[in-house]
Amino acid sequence: MDLTEQFEAERPRLMRIAAGVLDDRAEGEDMVQQAWLRLHATDTVIENLPGWLTVVTTRLCLDRLRSRVPEPTDTVPETDAGAVTDPAEQLIEAAGVGVALQVVLQRLSPSERVAFILHDTFGVDFRTIATVLAVSPEAARKLASRARSRVSALAPDGTPADWEVVDAFLAASRGGSFARLVHLLAPDVVVSADTEAIEAGTPGRLEGRATVAAMFDGAATTAFPVFVDGRPGAAWFHRGEARVAFDFTITDGVVSAITFRARPDVLSALVRRAAAERT
Repeated sequence: MDLTEQFEAERPRLMRIAAGVLDDRAEGEDMVQQAWLRLHATDTVIENLPGWLTVVTTRLCLDRLRSRVPEPTDTVPETDAGAVTDPAEQLIEAAGVGVALQVVLQRLSPSERVAFILHDTFGVDFRTIATVLAVSPEAARKLASRARSRVSALAPDGTPADWEVVDAFLAASRGGSFARLVHLLAPDVVVSADTEAIEAGTPGRLEGRATVAAMFDGAATTAFPVFVDGRPGAAWFHRGEARVAFDFTITDGVVSAITFRARPDVLSALVRRAAAERT
């Protein structure tokens, strides 16, 4: 596999990282293209191309963020490992984070934002994050922990309504915001389908946050809000006709299941819903 083929194999992952850090798909595409140009210009012997591309792409995003909002002088913490308190190092589960993630990210410093998105969305290890931020792994861990605490504090109080979660999910899917999709999905989310939906081309079953987010990333451009059996949901329309309904199960403010339904009686009973319409 030549260098171009290797890069193209990595492009979707790099796009998700760049778009997640910047919360802007067009800017993310620009950063990934710049990473491609730097790859062709470098004389460095690259032993781990995916890792090298992750660092270069994210550093470009970090520079873009810092050009908008300079780092506060106290953003990078002291490298005191004893002060790091991140017992679980798990993805944040605060209700409402996914719904409000776009607003929440704007309140983080550039370094906090990079540490949070890389670790809590993409599971990037702290050694790599430390390389991106030019700090120690302990400092990178502390930045992620600080960001996680701020995100929890900034998230709306209480559990969001089902319609808020569904509408946020559709917006993130249309906009190609993988990071927001991830935070709107339960870790054990399941996608299933009835026989008619499978015949229409939907997958029969998908499991896991990353897999489901990847499927919906940039995919719901022709899906619109509906009520499915009285519940806030969505449907894929073709030439004005509903072809597949997305029946959401919302649990504690995140999507725990999506069922694709295309039985004629289900589709004929759908009711169009204005965005943000609750009942």
